Amino acid sequence: QVQLVESGGGLVQAGGSLRLSCAASGNILSINRMGWYRQAPGKQRELVAVSTSRGSTNYADSVKGRFAISRDYAKNTVSLQMNSLKPEDTSVYYCNAVAATVTNRDYLEVWGQGTLVTVSS
Repeated sequence: QVQLVESGGGLVQAGGSLRLSCAASGNILSINRMGWYRQAPGKQRELVAVSTSRGSTNYADSVKGRFAISRDYAKNTVSLQMNSLKPEDTSVYYCNAVAATVTNRDYLEVWGQGTLVTVSS
């Protein structure tokens, strides 16, 4: 199995910055897509940013120019640098990966436990 562990959430004032990190562990064979989603109270989970196996990245329109995703393919980690944070960025942020293991070579989607980001106005 693959496990994802996030870190870096917290409370920040509007205009501030935070960096989220996520590390994948387990009997990993390969990770295809790795990225971040978020879910605010009463809302659906939404894509924030994703990094594909070929190095391309995609961002939600609401975070373009403010957030940057980076990935270390050798260490199976992904980070999200969040700048110019706004109160509407307040959410639980989830790390997400599509990974195959040594024992199960089918690519499966895996989620982290989530980390809370609160942006005060």
